Amino acid sequence: MVGPTAIGKTALGIKLAQEFNADIISADSRQIYRHMAIGTAAPTEEEKAKAKHHFVEFLHPSEIYSAGDFEKDAIPFLEDYFKDSTSESSKVAILVGGSGLYVKGVVEGFDNLPRDLALRKTLNQRLESEG
Repeated sequence: MVGPTAIGKTALGIKLAQEFNADIISADSRQIYRHMAIGTAAPTEEEKAKAKHHFVEFLHPSEIYSAGDFEKDAIPFLEDYFKDSTSESSKVAILVGGSGLYVKGVVEGFDNLPRDLALRKTLNQRLESEG
């Protein structure tokens, strides 16, 4: 489930998670960061108590994390999640987020390219100087 901030994805995700006894996998590029709940519409403690959430508020804001990183983390997580099913019925996970790119990484995959930190630095300097 993908869409812009504040359209009700979290509430719907929780309802679906409760209906299907599922976990929620956050595919939001900003909710991964701690201490930013207000600006990202991250799930509240009350909402997290209603359904188990993964990939929410697990990084410090100074850490670099890309859609490629999410793909590398989420796919093995999901493989383990489905493998560890203890019931006869199919296990369900609900992928919820504001970043279609994060979802694309999980569903379609990305080419495995290295980070270019020098290019990132150059572009950030250019942004600062040119706006």
